[in-house]
Amino acid sequence: MDIKHIAKLARIKLTGKEEEKFDKELSSVLDFIDQLNKVDTSKVEPAYQITGLVNSFRSDEHRKDFEMNEDLNRKLVGQAPSKEAGFIKVGSVLSKNGK
Repeated sequence: MDIKHIAKLARIKLTGKEEEKFDKELSSVLDFIDQLNKVDTSKVEPAYQITGLVNSFRSDEHRKDFEMNEDLNRKLVGQAPSKEAGFIKVGSVLSKNGK
C-alpha cells in the first residue's frame, strides 16, 4: 500500500516517521480484513437490526391529557421572558435581507 499516495489524496503531509507508522498500521488493518473475508458466512443470516427495538407510532390526535383554558394559558405564557398579545415572543429565525 502506498501511504504517500493516500496522504496525497487526503491532502495531508506526513513525516517519514509517520509514513512508516501508518504504512504498518494500514497493512495490519488490511491483513485483518483479508482474514475476515476468508470466513465462511454463507449460513449466517444478515443482522439488519440487533437491538430488538421496533418503531411504534400513534395517531396524531388530541389526547386530552389536559385541557387548555385561559388560566393555564396565562400561567404558561406568563413564564416566558418576552410575550406579546398573549403569545410567547421569540427572536427572528429568518431575516428580510438574507443575513
